[in-house]
Amino acid sequence: MTEFTTLNFERLDAFARITLNRPDAANGMNMAMGRELRAVAAQCKNDSDIRAVIITGAGKMFSAGGDLKAFAAYGDEIGAAILELANHLHAAIEDFSGLKAPVITAINGMAAGAGFSLAVCSDIALCAASAKFTMAYTAAGLSPDGGASYFLPRLIGLRLTQELMLCNRRLSAEEALQYGLVTRVIDDEHLQEEALSLARQLANGPTRAFGAVKQLLRDSHDNNLHHQLADEAESISRLSTSHDGQEGIQAFLEKRKAVYKGQ
Repeated sequence: MTEFTTLNFERLDAFARITLNRPDAANGMNMAMGRELRAVAAQCKNDSDIRAVIITGAGKMFSAGGDLKAFAAYGDEIGAAILELANHLHAAIEDFSGLKAPVITAINGMAAGAGFSLAVCSDIALCAASAKFTMAYTAAGLSPDGGASYFLPRLIGLRLTQELMLCNRRLSAEEALQYGLVTRVIDDEHLQEEALSLARQLANGPTRAFGAVKQLLRDSHDNNLHHQLADEAESISRLSTSHDGQEGIQAFLEKRKAVYKGQ
């Protein structure tokens, strides 16, 4: 298995856990982390045996975002370096978003800048009660990346997104829950346990159906009603002939628990 220097990648039964692992640098994203996130996202995409993914951070922070100290060291090449890093991060986020497998973020502390973006791009976002969120980009004279301008308006609406990006308002975990940025707030000491339990549950589920849900929800923002209804009809019809669709129907008729294989 590939060795990584800025993150840990673990295979646990039928799911994977990715841990951002630069705790002494607030899990800040440097070029190495960008490349490695891209590599693990592609690995998850290409491995059909991975049926759920957890993304979390080592230490007290999820991620403070881009490593500005590392950026500054590029001198006159800073623009090209940030473009390269953003492209790595964006390829990773596209792969995570496109997975059939559900992606869970376990947000263990501050999520700022690109860390905020990564934290909320998941299908299910669990956060510790002590977690905090801030966009932070414009505080450094920069604009958002990591899909923030795509995901945030869809999750919480334009007005609150404008405030978060222009004023860098800091949100508590409870405020993030209230506004719809996260799925659940968990006591700090139980966050990882809850994420593992949820990943096991989802990894034993109908992965192709989960992927279809993700696809339908992505497309719903661009489709009109007619096209969305057509997509729903095609999707449910196709899934009914799949292994897991047949198993789910049969298990319902036989009043037993379905055994899904992700097929």
